[in-house]
Amino acid sequence: MRGMDDVVDYLLEGDPSIRWQVLRDLTDASAAEVAAERARVAHEGWGARLLGEQAADGRWDGGTYRPGWVDEDRPFFDAWTATHFSLQQLRDFGVDPADPAVMRAIELVRENVRWDHDGQRFFDGEVEPCINGIALAVGAYFGQQVTPIVDTILGGRLADGGWNCWDEDGTSRSSFHSTICVLEGLWAWEQATGGTDASRAARLAAEEYLLERSLMNRKSDGTLIDPRFAMASYPPRWYYDVPRALDYFRQTRSADDPRFAPPLALLRSKRLPMGLWPLELTHEGPTLFSFEREGEGFPSRWVTLRALRVLRWAEASGA
Repeated sequence: MRGMDDVVDYLLEGDPSIRWQVLRDLTDASAAEVAAERARVAHEGWGARLLGEQAADGRWDGGTYRPGWVDEDRPFFDAWTATHFSLQQLRDFGVDPADPAVMRAIELVRENVRWDHDGQRFFDGEVEPCINGIALAVGAYFGQQVTPIVDTILGGRLADGGWNCWDEDGTSRSSFHSTICVLEGLWAWEQATGGTDASRAARLAAEEYLLERSLMNRKSDGTLIDPRFAMASYPPRWYYDVPRALDYFRQTRSADDPRFAPPLALLRSKRLPMGLWPLELTHEGPTLFSFEREGEGFPSRWVTLRALRVLRWAEASGA
């Protein structure tokens, strides 16, 4: 197995969007080194390329949630090229919100982009919690006023503590997919604004919803809910998986909670002999371009970065 230094060197051969996060999360690099590498994201590699795909009207690929060429009669057609998922990806890349090129891109979105069905402004959100969770995370990250999204999210909580995009009357079971999207959004908003008692209570209740199920299992019999939950994907889009959940929890809790033991064991079991982690699942749909050199089953810098920073968090707590 490669030593840690070799793995870090391999990760640092990747795109600036990966390199700056490796420096921040896996090395003892100074804040100045991290900031200098992060500053490259908007102007080199994937970050610059994605920013360059934005049109003068503020949109990516002619649409807000789905690209302009998608037939609205195909509601389950996933395409990852429109504005919503492009903004999610820019946040994941970690582009500096204070970079003038980024500020201009977000200004175009704020002033021009509307949701496809009812015409609300993008940063006011829409109705489905999985979509609103991502939009909330994006808006908070880029310093936008997103209180209307928070209000909509808090009003849509289900009795078991989470959210479900398919709920129509408040009686559905929560969805892991919807709940992780909302959790990421609420956490980002709390970090940006301090949050409220209501938002913190909702976030903690939703975290418990996932933890009570070991991040992947049915509460009733302990069996795996969905095989995809145990598979590392990138980019995750609106989909849930255990590595995504662990990457969220490393920011919000200590790993000494014994309920983290099963998902952490799963993550450790996926490590390849050379010390890297593979991409196990790609969510199908058109993309503007690929963020992985190779496909499923091959080592992934993104998955490895996320796995290593999760394990660093876990080992700091003795987990």
